[in-house]
Amino acid sequence: MTYTLKLHVPDDTPPGQRQAAERLFRDALEAALGDAALVAPVYRAYLGIVAQHGETPDPEALTVEERTVLEHWQMAEAAALEAVFGPHRHLDEGGYDIVLPA
Repeated sequence: MTYTLKLHVPDDTPPGQRQAAERLFRDALEAALGDAALVAPVYRAYLGIVAQHGETPDPEALTVEERTVLEHWQMAEAAALEAVFGPHRHLDEGGYDIVLPA
């Protein structure tokens, strides 16, 4: 299963720099999850959890499996964002969209 990634970076970012940043994000995300093939299913499961329990679900309201998926995705996302935007990610410099196949 594949996915499409789009980073939200300033409009004046050169295409080569944008592609390098997207590659960094992908590499960090895939490494944190353990394999590129895990990105789409873990992200899809994460989206399902958020749809059912809200953006910041109470861990006690989740099953063990849901909590595991949530924690793995959040750690992978943090690693990918830090790889691209640095340790001060909380400053909201940019974001990303992942599009999954239907």
